[in-house]
Amino acid sequence: MLINGADPPQPWMPAKEYRHVVRFMGTDLDGSLKVPYALKAVKGMGVNLGYAIARAAGIDVEKRLGFLSDQELQRLEEVARNPQAYGIPAWMLNRRKDPVTGKDLQLYGSDLVFAIKEDIQREMRIKSWRGVRHSLGLKVRGQRTR
Repeated sequence: MLINGADPPQPWMPAKEYRHVVRFMGTDLDGSLKVPYALKAVKGMGVNLGYAIARAAGIDVEKRLGFLSDQELQRLEEVARNPQAYGIPAWMLNRRKDPVTGKDLQLYGSDLVFAIKEDIQREMRIKSWRGVRHSLGLKVRGQRTR
């Protein structure tokens, strides 16, 4: 049986080392997927960033997430929490030049959702064109509304 197109653990693979569900950064991930594709399920992280994080952590990108040890998962999480310290370029981050701090940040999960809501609220407060469109519930990015 294939799960999301991924091969299940084979009989020659030790079953006790394999985990079907892996908890990573507050999200349950599918252990049968390769590392970058499994990390994609974390809100704020895509496949390309998943590849970069796995390579920066020194983990084989072809390995299935369910076969990673606790130390490897911990190393992945360290790199994901502070990607610039491990050589991941700023253009891969999802929050460049944060308006409050002025720093390049990588946000995940509820932090990302909160930051986006705050940005929209700021636009509405200063009554910019985008803020007015948001407050009226209209299209913001120039689409036709007719």
